[in-house]
Amino acid sequence: MRIGNVELENPYILAPMAGVTDLPFRLLCNEQGAGLLCMEMISAKALQYKNKNTKALLAIHPNEYPVSLQLFGSDPQIISEMAKEIEELPFQILDINMGCPVPKVVRNGEGSALMKEPKLVYEIVSRTVRAIQKPVTVKIRKGFDDNHVNAVEIAKIVEEAGGAAVAVHGRTREQYYSGKADWEIIRQVKKAVSIPVIGNGDVVSSESALSMLKQTGCDGVMVGRGAQGNPWIFRELVEYDRTGALPERPSRSRVKEAMLRHARLQIDFKGDFLGIREMRKHVAWYTKGMEGAAKLRDAINRVESYSGLEELLNLHL
Repeated sequence: MRIGNVELENPYILAPMAGVTDLPFRLLCNEQGAGLLCMEMISAKALQYKNKNTKALLAIHPNEYPVSLQLFGSDPQIISEMAKEIEELPFQILDINMGCPVPKVVRNGEGSALMKEPKLVYEIVSRTVRAIQKPVTVKIRKGFDDNHVNAVEIAKIVEEAGGAAVAVHGRTREQYYSGKADWEIIRQVKKAVSIPVIGNGDVVSSESALSMLKQTGCDGVMVGRGAQGNPWIFRELVEYDRTGALPERPSRSRVKEAMLRHARLQIDFKGDFLGIREMRKHVAWYTKGMEGAAKLRDAINRVESYSGLEELLNLHL
């Protein structure tokens, strides 16, 4: 799969997820073979005002490649100027978020609110494409609500404006992440444009990722929830492409080793206090469905050190 001048080894892409796809988690997914790593979304206005909290979000490790950096905003001038300002950072693709459903983002006319502004979409994408040399992609939704399903129209505008690819989440903004994702809209977008189309929504396992590819004909699959606590999903998909069979799921001991390694990476990157607290949600995801997981998830919220985490995992796994 190719996005602009960036060649992906495979079409399996880690979705951008706020509070999830930080540098430590991206490294783990990279090791498992993800074809593209998407960073947490970053406010273009926050970059403009030199907000100190954005510095950590901009961190990219030399071992992760290729990486997509995602900006959100609604001002074409600010987005294009900030894209130019950060272009020297070692990311390979710049993505513009037009799919975030969070109220505080939408109220500002950003994220999925842009689905209601086709002319503004064109202005944002075209100005950003002209401002930088790196490929510009856009993440959209099915539409803003059921009365305004316009993913096909917006995807065509993205292509016309010079966008190198479009990712389509098969839900409207009003659905948030509830209900069932509409994969048919992804198929329709794929038929309507010639740039790569990346499907997103309800990819919760290797099987569902493969089903999406088959049902929609999309060029790539963006894995969000399916990767939470499960970086192995990328290894499974790559192995399936190679052999036609999905490998066995990791053992409990391997999951435990992964959690401890993830915790060490979090501590190295964010410090002891924040690193361990960030791990609490990840441990809940890693252990979902395991025997005894409910007790472990209850206890994890009281863990405040790496040694405490190690002791807890040794007790339960």
